[in-house]
Amino acid sequence: MITFLKKYKAFIYGLLLFRIVVLVLTYFDLIHIDNSEYLSNTLSFMFYWLLFSLPIHFFSFLKKYKTKTIRHLVLIILFILVIINDANSKVIDNPITIIGIISIGLLFFSSIAPKFFKKHVLFILVFYTFSLGYFIYIRIYIGNINLYLQQEKEIKIILTTPFLILLFGWLFQQWKWLKTLESQKTKAELALLKSQINPHFFFNTLNNLYGLTVEKSDDAPNVVLKLSDMMRYTIHMGKKDLVPLKDEIEYLNNYIELHKIRYQKKVNIQFTHSNVLNYQIAPLLYIIAVENAFKHGVEKLTENAYIHIKIYTDNRNVFFEIENNFEKPNTEKKSGIGLDNLKQRLQLVYPKKHQLTIESHDSVFKLALKLDTI
Repeated sequence: MITFLKKYKAFIYGLLLFRIVVLVLTYFDLIHIDNSEYLSNTLSFMFYWLLFSLPIHFFSFLKKYKTKTIRHLVLIILFILVIINDANSKVIDNPITIIGIISIGLLFFSSIAPKFFKKHVLFILVFYTFSLGYFIYIRIYIGNINLYLQQEKEIKIILTTPFLILLFGWLFQQWKWLKTLESQKTKAELALLKSQINPHFFFNTLNNLYGLTVEKSDDAPNVVLKLSDMMRYTIHMGKKDLVPLKDEIEYLNNYIELHKIRYQKKVNIQFTHSNVLNYQIAPLLYIIAVENAFKHGVEKLTENAYIHIKIYTDNRNVFFEIENNFEKPNTEKKSGIGLDNLKQRLQLVYPKKHQLTIESHDSVFKLALKLDTI
């Protein structure tokens, strides 16, 4: 919404400028506004507001393309001449004024949104051929002003409605275009975050595998098999928007088992999960926190290292909790790229549908994540 307002702030400037011009013209008795004509005043207000706003909105465009700028200036001059002629003629709903304003407005619109206008030009020509023909017939050919005044409001609505429909249709098209751009940007950002997660994780895992092969450990084939399963999951399931929660748990189990094989020291690892059937979440959300627990906790502690992980559900919510101890660093460190990526992914995938809390004190790290899956 803020982006939309910034993009179309010229309409606010146009409104202010339009009101100033009206006040000045009214002060010098150059125009008179009949406050009893609510419909006519409303339609006139919308038309003139847009007439003032659109040139401001496309000022950079007008400056860049001089030919079109001159064309716009000519239309503005013609509009001023039409208004002056209407003021001097003192004719009620002067046909020249009505036809002139409609023609100038459509010419402006065709210059500003040529593709959109061209798409609907046949409708415009057919509609105004009949509607203006009827207006001229009632207003000029019959020559009965009382008969015209009986149908005045209906005729003005008919003459103004197509222009307003086109205008709001074009604004809606611009809004859809902005939303499409935002969606494409979100997908691009999400793809980038996923690409940052996967290489980082597999780099650490391959380092572990390298250590086992150097030691010629019998566990190396088992590690290769589990790593193969994890890579298959990452490649095929990581591209999806949602995956079964039970598959994500199996992925984490493989990761934990892979680390258990590697460590010679005693590590207290607990991973509990319950009531996870029929739930789906975004893929690769939890691995960042689990990986950090091993990297910053288990791998640096010589004894009494532990990691406690819990996943459970409640109605439509999925809860993930992890706690681990770590060796307190000499200097305070900022949060790593992994947790920053997790926060960004949550903002993209679960906007206003997640709660993430992180605590770190007394050499104990705790992370809790609540997801609203609906």
